[in-house]
Amino acid sequence: MGASDDTRDRPARLAVGVIGPGRVGSAVGTALERAGHRVVAATAVSEASRRRVAERLPGAEVMEPAEVVAASELVLLTVPDDALGPLAGGLAETGAPLEGRLLAHTSGSHGHGVLAPATAAGALPLALHPVMTFTGRPEDLERLASCSFGVTAPEPLRPIAEALVVEMGAEPVWIEEDRRALYHAALAGGANHLVTLVAESREQLRAAGVPDPGRMLGPLLGAALDNALRLGIDGLSGPVLRGDARTVQGHLAELRAHAPESVPAYVALARLTADRALEAGLLKPHDAERLLDVLQA
Repeated sequence: MGASDDTRDRPARLAVGVIGPGRVGSAVGTALERAGHRVVAATAVSEASRRRVAERLPGAEVMEPAEVVAASELVLLTVPDDALGPLAGGLAETGAPLEGRLLAHTSGSHGHGVLAPATAAGALPLALHPVMTFTGRPEDLERLASCSFGVTAPEPLRPIAEALVVEMGAEPVWIEEDRRALYHAALAGGANHLVTLVAESREQLRAAGVPDPGRMLGPLLGAALDNALRLGIDGLSGPVLRGDARTVQGHLAELRAHAPESVPAYVALARLTADRALEAGLLKPHDAERLLDVLQA
């Protein structure tokens, strides 16, 4: 656990506002409160967002975006990625009092450059991306306190950005501005595609007659993930590593018959796996050639 609950009794250090109090914004706002700051204002357009503010940020007054900025020293812009630029531009164009205020977004794909219109108006931009999935459930806060944050900011603001993350009990990891898109692609590819792959495996196991696919997959996938995190490609196992071209050919035949929509992903991942295994010296060239012939069919 990171910051302890008794920090609620300390004098607040920053007045925090939240523009876009969804799953991420409400969780980060709550984490900052636990660290001794105070969420004083939030936007809330829908009934669901008003309810979320009331439940998770009860000290926040619901206001318009420019009013949230005026009431705050640190403003969280926790809106969808595509809305960040227009929001920053809108705040600057409407004359929101941005001068000297910390403006932090939680997007993974953007650095601080997306806030350029607000920065030009005097705001102090921070990119603080929590490397975690959010469900809107209470466990979000516990997960937030043990995850990493991808941090990007102008160099003079780096200590402030990293300190905010540490106060929430998380680990700041510095990401250069021009590496944000690659950083986010890596995270999305690992986490989002993992969910899709597991869901596909569950469906195919059900079709094969397995009554509880989750129970069967749990130990296997847990071990595979542990191996991958500790060993990288050296943790690989399975028919591609063994050069079992006939087994892979059989997989493709069954998938074409029962789950044709899965075939392109299987082929692409098997080719990538073969390439990585060959490069690492785990797969012999003649075995790789036979595999690639099957995967081109």
